[in-house]
Amino acid sequence: MSGEPGPTEWGTTVGVGPWPGDWPTDPRYDPELLAHGDRRNVVDRYRYWTVEAIVADLDARRHPFSVAIENFGHDLNIGTVVRTANAFLAAEVHIVGRRRWNRRGAMVTDRYQHLRHHADVAELAAWAANEGLALVAVDNGPGAVPLETVELPERCVLLFGQEGPGLTAEARAAADLTVAIAQFGSTRSINAGVAAGIAMHAWIRRHADLDAVPEGHP
Repeated sequence: MSGEPGPTEWGTTVGVGPWPGDWPTDPRYDPELLAHGDRRNVVDRYRYWTVEAIVADLDARRHPFSVAIENFGHDLNIGTVVRTANAFLAAEVHIVGRRRWNRRGAMVTDRYQHLRHHADVAELAAWAANEGLALVAVDNGPGAVPLETVELPERCVLLFGQEGPGLTAEARAAADLTVAIAQFGSTRSINAGVAAGIAMHAWIRRHADLDAVPEGHP
């Protein structure tokens, strides 16, 4: 069956059961899901659709920003970054460094999100330049400008470092712009998964057409 196991809310499996009545003839629908129900963590718009049909529909609407995260250790934040990138309809997620990453936090959203691997920051920066995308580092370091007041480029790659050490020196040097998230407490930093969500939403607030949120989304 093509659907992944669904999450639970208050002990109840979410989703829908088998399709009642005559089946639709639209080729986007998955016969197995129609027969057995759709318990995937997808919005109502995509209930019973095949994975391929969902990806094709997302591809027609993706935003012109991407997200990149350095992966030189075993960072559990990467799954959260992928899941959030899917929620905000990023064009791609770029994994820089190690190819393998822990997919658990992605909650299977990596099926619907385009992923690209780069061996190092230089390779990422070359790809971004070739695509005409500004490389925007998100890091609370020297020379960073406040994310809250900066004008994020519409076509960009938001680049994040690992939990703990943050961005490497190579990443900071390669960036066209470095932005910092305002913090008011005692902690030195917030984790990469949270930072990525904040930065992506800052892009959405500036550039996304909020009137174009498809029917069936919350």
